[in-house]
Amino acid sequence: MESVTVYHYDAFSKEPNKGNPAGVVLNGDELTDIEMQEIAFKVGFNETAFPVKSHQADLRIRYFTPGHEMNLCGHATIATIYALKSKGLLGDKTVLTIETNAGILPIKINTSASGEILITMQQSSPQFKLYTGSKKDLANSIGLTESELHADLPIIYGSTGTWTLLIPIKQLDAFKKMEPNNKQFPEILKEMPKSSVHPFCLDTYDSNADMHARHFSSPYSGTIEDAVTGTASGVMGAFYAKYIKQNFSEPIKLTVEQGHEIEKDGRVIVDVSKNNESFDVQIIGSAVLVKDFQVLLEK
Repeated sequence: MESVTVYHYDAFSKEPNKGNPAGVVLNGDELTDIEMQEIAFKVGFNETAFPVKSHQADLRIRYFTPGHEMNLCGHATIATIYALKSKGLLGDKTVLTIETNAGILPIKINTSASGEILITMQQSSPQFKLYTGSKKDLANSIGLTESELHADLPIIYGSTGTWTLLIPIKQLDAFKKMEPNNKQFPEILKEMPKSSVHPFCLDTYDSNADMHARHFSSPYSGTIEDAVTGTASGVMGAFYAKYIKQNFSEPIKLTVEQGHEIEKDGRVIVDVSKNNESFDVQIIGSAVLVKDFQVLLEK
């Protein structure tokens, strides 16, 4: 049996065991697709990331849930870039490009005087698609009633690299009683059966935050809930710009809080600016190393 070192980072947090856990495996070029999937399954985090060589960008990152490969993952990107930078594997680079299955994306790294590393990740251009299914069934699938959905905002699929269903919720107190029945999602999400589900509201626990959310996984991914979600926070920022703020000229900076209900609270900063008929979306965050451990591969 061969063992592989996995580094456990928590993204969107400066405190270990808060934020969103991601596995980072630094010797991805030595692994096959099947081995990457096996490692992700055994690690069990929502995503495990594998930085590998790229012919088109400074590096490529591949992302695996316990069940399948993902095109893009915000928190695992933040964790991977933080790992590479803090281990000295990026040298003095502060601007780089990463190749993902969702396209080539620019990354900026800022290091403060105190040594804190902040990573800015450009998202893909936002895409939206209207949800036309049953609101009652959708609400029930996350343990709510239809009356708890926000009546004035649309329920809409959104993507800045990964599709999720954005569900506006009236009040913050609904989030504590949410209980997802993930297996029901594919039959309810007829337009996009593999989409995840992202309820959010404009009430927050932290007075400095602008939006609160939870993120429930597609049943195909092998996980139930994502603690603090980068790509979903990015497209939620685009939703805010398109459907809530609407007429604005200066860039919007939002602080998104997530994870409180599962004691993993973290923060994602989302920058949204106008770009002709669309938006430029960036997410900003940090990470912290929790530990490293060995995973045995079946050889």
